[in-house]
Amino acid sequence: MSLFVIVLFLVLAFLGMPLAFSLGVSALAGLWLAGFDAAVLAPRLLNAVNSFPLMSIPLFMIAGELMLKGGIMERLVDFANAFIGRVRGGLAQVTIISGAGLASVSGAAVADASALSSTLVPSLRQQYGLGFSTGIVAAAANLGPIIPPSGAMIVYAFMAGSSVSVGGLFMSGVVPGLILFVSFMALCWFIAWKRDYPLAGAPVSLSNILHQTRRSFVVFLMPVIVIGGIVGGIFTPTEGAAVGVCYALFLGFFVTRRLELGHLPEVLLGAAKTSAMVGAMIAFASTVTFLFTIDLLPMKLAGLLQGLTDDPFLFLCLIAVMLLVVGMFLESNAAYIMLVPLFHPIAMQYGLDPLHFGFLFVLNLVIGMLTPPVGVVLFVVCGITGVKMGELVRESWPFIATMYGVLVLCMVFPGLVTWLPERLGY
Repeated sequence: MSLFVIVLFLVLAFLGMPLAFSLGVSALAGLWLAGFDAAVLAPRLLNAVNSFPLMSIPLFMIAGELMLKGGIMERLVDFANAFIGRVRGGLAQVTIISGAGLASVSGAAVADASALSSTLVPSLRQQYGLGFSTGIVAAAANLGPIIPPSGAMIVYAFMAGSSVSVGGLFMSGVVPGLILFVSFMALCWFIAWKRDYPLAGAPVSLSNILHQTRRSFVVFLMPVIVIGGIVGGIFTPTEGAAVGVCYALFLGFFVTRRLELGHLPEVLLGAAKTSAMVGAMIAFASTVTFLFTIDLLPMKLAGLLQGLTDDPFLFLCLIAVMLLVVGMFLESNAAYIMLVPLFHPIAMQYGLDPLHFGFLFVLNLVIGMLTPPVGVVLFVVCGITGVKMGELVRESWPFIATMYGVLVLCMVFPGLVTWLPERLGY
């Protein structure tokens, strides 16, 4: 039965049916094959999405979009420019800093890719050409789901159950996110030096640094309030997301004064569309997971993997290879929803730290957003900038390789992931 459901889902997805409905048809067919009445589907779908923590997903999306509409990109770029100064590859490094700043606000790679592409690519293109410019933007946008807050981590924690805390998973991404940020900065400098790109930017000025820091302080205060409140136990992730929405409204209307009432319908509709897609996948995937459970697939899969190896590190390597392939062909939200309920319990049987495994799982699939043929960030950047997919992929490979390097580093040294959450009591 499990094999039938999986094959049917893959066939329908390959034929172009939306992933949520591919899951739904597969779930319905699996229920019929297992001898269940189709009437059990509706209450199971409702129970799957009738969840208070799931509300944090659309709320974080709304907060991020409000901040973008409120004109924070200009402040982030000015802030980054003040610190970089006149160096080789300076504008590329400004883009990476802006991407990291945006990540601390939005937590979504697609939104960040859209904002960075429309704002920075015209200036980048004049210095570096379209290919390298879009490669930088795609890499900077991919910091979004790694540096907290992260929509991907919220979905993972929800699918993994009570053994994974959203706050703990957020904190697990801080140190690797900083390592990745510094690595991207160094890579931009190296490529600019190798290709002999000209020096750009104004010299560093202490007065300008202080001025731009003062202007950007209110922007960076948002992640401090929201993430600090979640980690400190002041409010739940859902309540923290609601606080983020209120803060974004205040910032856009009264501080930057760039947000208008006319922007709100567009922001709400965009969040509703994305949330509906994720919610539909979660609802249908819950039925598929139920069918896998009664077919004892998790136990069979655990037995198969433990028959191959009893070494936790080799298990992580097997999962990394599998997710490398999955990330190339399956949209990341669908991968979380289908695979986390299967592999998270097996990871616990291997004695792996749930936050360590969760972060590695997320990072694997985030890298998949940059890899063809189904890398969603690639499609967004191509759609906005008009760059050819082949050219963008060619310029993105150094950044993809760097992300895999950080992934291997986190696999070999788990403390990079778990040290900060442990210090904070997770």
